[in-house]
Amino acid sequence: MFNRFKEKLAGFKEALSTKVIEKVGAKLENRVPEANEPPANKQLAQKAEQAQHPVLDSPKAEVQTAKPKNRFSFLEKAKSLVFEQEVILEEHDLEEPLWALEMALLESDVALPVAEEIVKEVKSDLVGAKKKIGADTGRLAEDALRNALVNLLSRNHLDFDEYIAKAEKPVKILFVGVNGTGKTTSIAKVARYLMDRNYSVVLAAGDTFRAGAIEQLEVHGNNLGLKVVKHKTGGDPAAVIFDAIEYAKAHNKDVVLADTAGRLHTNINLMDQMRKIVRVTKPDLLIFVDEAIAGNDAVERARLFNESVPIGGSILTKTDADAKGGSAISIAYITGKPVLFLGVGQTYPDLVKFEPHWLVDRLMGEA
Repeated sequence: MFNRFKEKLAGFKEALSTKVIEKVGAKLENRVPEANEPPANKQLAQKAEQAQHPVLDSPKAEVQTAKPKNRFSFLEKAKSLVFEQEVILEEHDLEEPLWALEMALLESDVALPVAEEIVKEVKSDLVGAKKKIGADTGRLAEDALRNALVNLLSRNHLDFDEYIAKAEKPVKILFVGVNGTGKTTSIAKVARYLMDRNYSVVLAAGDTFRAGAIEQLEVHGNNLGLKVVKHKTGGDPAAVIFDAIEYAKAHNKDVVLADTAGRLHTNINLMDQMRKIVRVTKPDLLIFVDEAIAGNDAVERARLFNESVPIGGSILTKTDADAKGGSAISIAYITGKPVLFLGVGQTYPDLVKFEPHWLVDRLMGEA
């Protein structure tokens, strides 16, 4: 999961490491020797640099590297001289590393405004920071990026469990999105998730447009032992969902999960129908569903849906097949609404409640 994202970060870490090494070299070269120190710091720095980066095609270098090492190498002596010293990262030091980071984010399907915001946060974290010369620069880069990602993903975070627990029952949840993104399957997964937490659930077959959609939801309903409220194909979806809500009220059910026809924002008739459904049923939460592997297409569709019928959150399916991770980072920022769940497989339990730290651990390859 997110292998491409991890690979792309290597350029950022390498660029930052190079800058830190350059500053270390400059500090060694210009360092004023102390009273009890041999007056050879400049030579020492140069030899330490040669020891670290030998010129392999030089016969002299080959002879030097073939000699037996002294008890302490030049590089070790250089390190010992500055063991407790620090370098301060300045804005100009970060130009190349931050450019590498922005390119890595864009190539990982992170939307441009989101990439710019992440780079801004990383820059704020690093500029002026004092860093031990011997510190792990790769860890320094990862920590700065981790902090930026967690901050960005936490801004609009919504605890779904807490929301359901506090909401007036029945909680009416409407699922929207384009065709073929796993919307109906996601409804079944959310139903299972709620049932595991002792909530009673009713399913509403509001997709009366697509052939086989009602039957598909019925299969899930039968598998889970849930009531599916349905009308005939071609019927009014708003009426179906309204009836499901009335059924839930009459039978003291906790949650209504309503399916709707997949649609593009460019389909004026279907978008008008969606607005009618929202007016009639007054859902408590409208969830947008799309595929993580759709990348920036998913981000753009989420933005356009949110403009037409303001969504309350998103579910990203097929996250287990997403090598880039960009859409998972971008959608919450672009819509201003949280990602609620990530689909990570084909079975009902393969639904992960979205937590910023869970996602960032996997983006950074630490889980």
